[in-house]
Amino acid sequence: MIVHVVQRGETLWQLAQRYGVPLERIVAANELSDPNRLAVGQAVVIPVPYRYHTVRKGETLWQIARQYGVAVEAIVQANRVANPALIYPGAVLLIPARLHTVRPGETLGQIAATYQVSVQQIIEFNPIADPNMIVPGQRLIIPPAKPLIEVNAFTVDQGEKGAEQVREVGRHLTYAAPFAYTIRADGGLNPINDTAFIQAAYAARVVPMMTITNFTYQDPGSRLAQTILADVALQTRLLDNVIQVMRAKGYRALNVDFENVYPSDRKRYNEFLQRAANRLHAEGYVLSTSLAPKISAEQKGLLYEAHDYPAHGRIADFVVLMTYEWGYRFGPPQAISPVNQIRRVLDYAVTAIPRSKIMMGFQIYARDWVLPHVQGQEAETFSPKEALERAIRYGASIQYDAAAASPFYRYTDEQGRQHEVWFEDARSALAKFELVKEYGLRGISYWVLGYPYPENWVLLEDNFRIRKRG
Repeated sequence: MIVHVVQRGETLWQLAQRYGVPLERIVAANELSDPNRLAVGQAVVIPVPYRYHTVRKGETLWQIARQYGVAVEAIVQANRVANPALIYPGAVLLIPARLHTVRPGETLGQIAATYQVSVQQIIEFNPIADPNMIVPGQRLIIPPAKPLIEVNAFTVDQGEKGAEQVREVGRHLTYAAPFAYTIRADGGLNPINDTAFIQAAYAARVVPMMTITNFTYQDPGSRLAQTILADVALQTRLLDNVIQVMRAKGYRALNVDFENVYPSDRKRYNEFLQRAANRLHAEGYVLSTSLAPKISAEQKGLLYEAHDYPAHGRIADFVVLMTYEWGYRFGPPQAISPVNQIRRVLDYAVTAIPRSKIMMGFQIYARDWVLPHVQGQEAETFSPKEALERAIRYGASIQYDAAAASPFYRYTDEQGRQHEVWFEDARSALAKFELVKEYGLRGISYWVLGYPYPENWVLLEDNFRIRKRG
């Protein structure tokens, strides 16, 4: 698939004609509410069997061809490369579709398995009326090769609402985690309504992951964490309660999200995690932790100092880097999860934690700030889909911050107030997916379900194979 940025005066019909794709397929891929209304600067996913690749420093044409499962000669021909030994960082290459000629006795299922794609994906790009009726000599377009990753998603919605979110996107997930069981000072847990959520996870072959935390929106949780971390007996009681819930409810993984831990409790936090790992592994469970987005081991601040990257990387089965919230709801308007800032975190993280244990955080919501911004004034939070529809409604032209790899726009509301909106679109999703590939990470962890963002999920499926452990 590729992404097209809408220019002034362009229509969806024109895009369909230009790329040779049925209009209804473009509408479906982007879940467009009104195909007749587009915003200038809107990023539209075009479902075609080819894609573009931006050359990174040190890459060779052979490496790129191998990554996508195509021949070097095919890339050379498609891009009219004069010297295959000379490609430059920043160059954009068209990666042509792979072709397969059906051999006698082959089935569509066998072909799909050979190329590690689904039968449905092959059908989408070929005129196949009956999947059981392919004939020798028939040439099929094969979607590009894709790396295998794991994907987690958190939700703050309980009961049936949270369960429905898992049903909607469960095919794209390895883990799903309702947020959260809050710990108590006596080692107990405040329960949540998660039964329907867990049932939905199992139905979608998704591993349900229990989350425990020390903070709430009213309390940063520093003293509570200190109380637990200072007393081994309380930690034992807490872990007893966690394992009891996991057994009773059917959880198979645990995420520990202790935030705002006092720097003086850093060593005790590491020791607690080791105890948790020992207990959980004995039960056959998986342990993960959530980590503040640090850019160095010496980074100061309550959010960072007690989060010991090397210790978490050694103790936990995987970690979730909370690489979002630069555009904080009470702060000034800016990109919420800018790629240039995420890259700084990853540059440090991969020196301290095995890449195979790192899940990069990806926020999937938008924010709208009233201008001029007043410190402490809360921005409105809503979905990327709503952000796009708001731009169309107010006639705003969407701009793109290339450094942050994030779209934004300004508009004036009915009361004459100016607003600035930062959100996620198809371009920003692809930029984050490229980071996962470039750094060779375990995968992606979404914060948080419940905000419609159709382009993300269709591009996620186009770029990766998702490991299923359920």
